[in-house]
Amino acid sequence: MKSPRAQRVTLLSALVVAMSMLAGCGLVSSSGTFHEAHLPDGQEPLDGAKLVVTSKSFTEGVLLGKITATYLAAAGAEVKDLTGAPGSASSRQAQLNGDADILWEYTGTGWVNYHNETETIADPNELWQRVHEIEKRDNNLEWLPPANFNDTYAFGASTPNAERLHVKSLSDVATLPVPDRTFCVDDEFFSRSDGFIPMLQKYGIPYNDPNGVPSGNVTRMDAGVVYTATAKAAPCNFGMVYTTDGRVKNLNLVVLEDDKKFFLPYSGTAVVRGAIIDRYPELRKLIGTISEHLTDELMQELNGRVDIDGEDPADVAYDWLKKEKLVA
Repeated sequence: MKSPRAQRVTLLSALVVAMSMLAGCGLVSSSGTFHEAHLPDGQEPLDGAKLVVTSKSFTEGVLLGKITATYLAAAGAEVKDLTGAPGSASSRQAQLNGDADILWEYTGTGWVNYHNETETIADPNELWQRVHEIEKRDNNLEWLPPANFNDTYAFGASTPNAERLHVKSLSDVATLPVPDRTFCVDDEFFSRSDGFIPMLQKYGIPYNDPNGVPSGNVTRMDAGVVYTATAKAAPCNFGMVYTTDGRVKNLNLVVLEDDKKFFLPYSGTAVVRGAIIDRYPELRKLIGTISEHLTDELMQELNGRVDIDGEDPADVAYDWLKKEKLVA
């Protein structure tokens, strides 16, 4: 089972102009470049440290990798940029092999994909703690405290439609007349064991039920088309979205609250090899400084600058760090 982000098709491949292979594990760098900077106070707490930062290949993963590489290099580390590894497996395997030191992950991915757990843990902190313990014990990987963004499944509506129907949550959708319960989803989400049909059951509006969500109320389409269909409110009032996708903000969509906590949290978390965090304990504070600035709304904005506006992830990462006065 793949995580939500592993399904996403982005425009990042259009930005990949120079790629290098790391022998032995098939790890590929998106560009190997990031902007030089320094900390505003001139301190270099990581002076002499040598670190390898990797990431998955989708936009958000690369952005988080570029932010981390830029910031840690500004703190004095010699950073090798191996962001943009194709697929989850290559970046993950590189870290397990000791070929990469720092990787941003998602708690839901760790729980479901890496450890095959099926229990749904709705509380983000509890899920992080469980994953943190397993990963420390089994792989000597340190999952640092998560950032305040959750890149999971959700349902969105156009702002005018949400106001017209008076909906703010999925429970509100369940109270609507049957003809108004119309959905756009992609095939993968429709068929997932933790996807659309179980979600409808959770909210008491079962699929293919005349008093729930009749099959004719559901349109299956490519994930990318769902966003524009939802924004137009045709052919559906509600569409499946990813909570930090740039199109949520760009199309002025309202993300409905999952008030019954059906969807597993996918909190963004920096993962560091145990040997590295022991050698450079300053990483906890430095990466924590990055994490405390990250929110759903910010990730929507940064992802949109790459996917919609066509900016380079390294530029977006550097501009954001400067704007936040984290680097000079």
